Amino acid sequence: MTRLTITLADRTHRALKEAAVRQGRSMASIIEESLEMRGIRPLDTAREIVAKARAGSGLDTDAATALADRETALHRKGR
Repeated sequence: MTRLTITLADRTHRALKEAAVRQGRSMASIIEESLEMRGIRPLDTAREIVAKARAGSGLDTDAATALADRETALHRKGR
């Protein structure tokens, strides 16, 4: 696992720390989950999404990619 140092506003750090205690989780797990929810994932994950969309739909590569783009955008918007 890689370590990363970030700078947060005091109020953001306090809110993150409080959320971690309330949820019984680490601050790192909350940050990681938040990044994933914003679509911050390795390129391999994007390729997997395209492969699944293509395999399940019978679409060609361009159509499958367009579908994956739309689905990713909807996911990022929380739908």
